[in-house]
Amino acid sequence: MSKRMQGKTALITGGGGGIGRSVAELFAAEGASVIIAEINDALGQEVTESINASGGRAFFQHTDVTEPDSVSATIEAGHKEFGPINVLYNNAGGANQQDSTLVGVTFDHFWRTMKLDLFGTFLCSRLVVPQMQAAGGGSIIHTTSMTAFIGRPNRTAYTAAKGGILAMTRSMAVELADDNIRVNAIAPTRTLTERVKQKNRDNPERAAYGDSLIMGAAEPIDVAYAAVYLASDESRVVSGQTMLVHSDYRRGA
Repeated sequence: MSKRMQGKTALITGGGGGIGRSVAELFAAEGASVIIAEINDALGQEVTESINASGGRAFFQHTDVTEPDSVSATIEAGHKEFGPINVLYNNAGGANQQDSTLVGVTFDHFWRTMKLDLFGTFLCSRLVVPQMQAAGGGSIIHTTSMTAFIGRPNRTAYTAAKGGILAMTRSMAVELADDNIRVNAIAPTRTLTERVKQKNRDNPERAAYGDSLIMGAAEPIDVAYAAVYLASDESRVVSGQTMLVHSDYRRGA
C-alpha cells in the first residue's frame, strides 16, 4: 500500500515541538520530505535528526515566521534540498499568559500576538504560493483554535488573531482555487503538548477541563492525523473548510 504523502514536500512552521513535531513525524512516515521551520534551533535539529535516523527525509532551517527575509530563505533552502513545496502547514503561534481582557491587554502584547499568529500565517502563505503555482498546485493548512468559535475570557489578542485566520482561510481558498491550491484550517481543542501538560500540573483546574470533555483532551497526534488528510490527495475537493479536532461537549451536560 502506497504512503499517503509519497512524493510530496511539506514545510511545517513551528515544527520542532508539540503539534508541529507530531505533524512533521507523521508527514515523514507517510512519505513526505519535510522542511522543519523552527525558531528554536535545538528543537529543530532534534526532530530533524530523529526523522532522518528513522528513515525519513527532513531538513531544518532556522525561521522567524514574522520576518520576510527569514521565511524567504527557508522556502529557497527547502526547494534546493527537496524540490517544489507542495504542502504548507502553518503551525507556528500560540497563546500565553500575558493575554487579557479587552481593557486589560496591552497594546504591545496585542500586536505581538497578531504579528506571530496572523501575520506569520499570512506571510508564509504569501511567499510559498508562487512556488505552488509554478508546480501546478498544493495544499495550505492553517492553525486556528476553538477559541475563535466560542467565547473565553482573557484571550482577546489570541481570539482576534485566530478569528482572522478563519476568515483568511475562506478568502484564500476562493482566490487560489484556479491555481489548484487548496486552503483549509484545523481548529484543535486543548491539546496535551508538553507545555500544556506542565500548565495542567501547575493548575489542577486546567487539567479538570480536559478530563471533563466527553472524549477527553486531544494529543498532538490527533491533530497530525487531521493534517495528513488535508495535506494528502484524499481531500482533493476540500477547500475553505475548518476541521474541528475536539470534543468540546462536557460530561453530564
